Amino acid sequence: MKLVSLMSNGIDSPVASYIMSRAGADVILLHMDNRPFTDDRSMENVRALAEKLREATGKDIPLYSAPHGENQKAISEGCDSNYQCVMCKIVMQRTAVELAKRLGASGVIMGDSLGQVASQTLRNIRAESIGLDLPIVRPLIGMDKTEIVSLAREIGTFDISIRPTDGCLALPPKVVVDADPEKSHDFMQAIDVRALAKRTADAAVLLRMRDYW
Repeated sequence: MKLVSLMSNGIDSPVASYIMSRAGADVILLHMDNRPFTDDRSMENVRALAEKLREATGKDIPLYSAPHGENQKAISEGCDSNYQCVMCKIVMQRTAVELAKRLGASGVIMGDSLGQVASQTLRNIRAESIGLDLPIVRPLIGMDKTEIVSLAREIGTFDISIRPTDGCLALPPKVVVDADPEKSHDFMQAIDVRALAKRTADAAVLLRMRDYW
């Protein structure tokens, strides 16, 4: 079983990647590079997290990076501002699906934990999953933050994940928590999500170990 894991520099996605690797999956990390809507420290932290996961799992886990800044700009210009996070995840998931197909993977890993933050509601997850033709695996979906942090400390990723960055500068003042699937679908058509995902997957690059340090 080969899975592409959407890997941020936060606490959750490294833990989700670790859990699925421990369950026997061959995990491929995909970081959506959010610059210029974040700073260079985000990428540095992701590289460190990837190395820590290799240590924790004993596996040579590859790390890909794909440019996401232009996608954020397209979303902000073509969609309602409160749908920025929902549409961002839609583009990221479809990019991961596109890359998964090219690499022979059978699904995508997400670090979602139900209701942990405003954007991770069941209605939002439903709206984000429209039309996906590969399964999305969410190993943290029923865990609370305390459990996730405990696992992150255990595998050594927590201290890296809390290193300071600018965060996501595309975050809107108000985030929709009950996204309408039909509205999400309309926005997908407006910004041509399929083309964005294909273009972003085309631009994904495998980062070699010697590129890290």
